[in-house]
Amino acid sequence: MDRDTKKLYKLKADVIAAAGHPIRLAVIDFLKDGEQCVCDISEYVGARRSNVSRHLGVLLKAGVVSQRKDGLKMMYSLRTPCVLNFMKCVEGVLRVNAREASEVLQNL
Repeated sequence: MDRDTKKLYKLKADVIAAAGHPIRLAVIDFLKDGEQCVCDISEYVGARRSNVSRHLGVLLKAGVVSQRKDGLKMMYSLRTPCVLNFMKCVEGVLRVNAREASEVLQNL
């Protein structure tokens, strides 16, 4: 594998790692309906604003979300809504895994 390909895999892994936390996954899911303020995001995920802001910072750095200031509020939106396609794919993996586990348990 050449250096550029390795770098591309690293960049992809960084984005996947940024999404790889339950709160950040919930934030991504919540933003599917459009732009939201930190106050509404923190209420949805059930976490303190400071904690949610930290998670939003990770997503922002990875380029998954964008932000803008609206008066005193910070507003966030998905910068790349195609990330939702990956979320659907993960749900598909979970369904297959559950089906296979169920089949194994039925054969016990």
